[in-house]
Amino acid sequence: LYRVPRSLTGQGVVKTLEYIQQIIPIQIKKVKSGTKVFDWVIPPEWNINDAYVIDLESGKKIIDLKNHNLHIVGYSKPMNTEMSFDKLKNNLHYIKDQPDAIPFITSYYSENWGFCLTYNNFKKLNKAAKYKVVIDSNFNKNGHLTYGECIIQGKVKKEILLSTYICHSQMLNNELSGPAVLTGITDQIIKKKNYYTYRIIFIPETIGSVMYINKNFKILKKNVIGGYNITCVGDERSWGLVPSRYGNNISDQIAEHILSIYQPNFIKYSWLVRGSDERQYCSPGVDLPISSITRSKHGAYKEYHTSLDNFDLVTENGLKESLDIYLKCIEVFE
Repeated sequence: LYRVPRSLTGQGVVKTLEYIQQIIPIQIKKVKSGTKVFDWVIPPEWNINDAYVIDLESGKKIIDLKNHNLHIVGYSKPMNTEMSFDKLKNNLHYIKDQPDAIPFITSYYSENWGFCLTYNNFKKLNKAAKYKVVIDSNFNKNGHLTYGECIIQGKVKKEILLSTYICHSQMLNNELSGPAVLTGITDQIIKKKNYYTYRIIFIPETIGSVMYINKNFKILKKNVIGGYNITCVGDERSWGLVPSRYGNNISDQIAEHILSIYQPNFIKYSWLVRGSDERQYCSPGVDLPISSITRSKHGAYKEYHTSLDNFDLVTENGLKESLDIYLKCIEVFE
């Protein structure tokens, strides 16, 4: 799934869920674009077919989506025009401090366009040339946000909620590691007779959890006794615990118990350094008992949100260790 172009919405998300559905029995569900969820609105469905920039003097493509999905700013509007370097550079994104990294940039909720490239490649651009800019994308206001759900019935109706992301394109720790590990967890849970019911969801970050809470608020508040947001679980560098807002529910206690035994050097982060869907699950008025066990946490490793978040960072062993830790937490819940 590494090269599948994923965003908040679109065919890349559908393809990803259909692949996961071959392994575990998730239901693929849709919510219409324009649907109001609390004070948010589901955005139009966005799909990208192609995107590139040509140096008209040399005739060469100097940026090409086919080489890396991160070359395009997420939710870029369609373009087919020519412009000077001075105009083009205002819509180019790079990281001076990481000259070999392509940054991950999005413009989900405002109309915009742009390309991302390494700083080393930016420095090579011909400032005197004219450039042809092509973005073959489309917005469908009658489209959908697509997500996956799997509910595994247990002996009781009380639930454990397990959630992860399907919206980051061509990056691994954030985020293909979460879907990989949650698929493995689900595959194990299905094979057992469980006391608790398990609610497992694959959603786009932020808008997905806002949507899901809005859609299922009453049943979540009534039945969910614990659970985890599974993200950034693929490398071998460190372990971390992002607790819930109060930091004292059963999910927090079980996670800290298991990590203390098996990974005693783990970092316990403050709630104040949140930045993932624990914001929504633990927000005032919602307060679900959800925390997160991570490896190198979102925003806390240098490859975060760049093309360097790749197979040099994420390993099979890192994924397996995360799978084992989460399965131990589930054993304690049971």
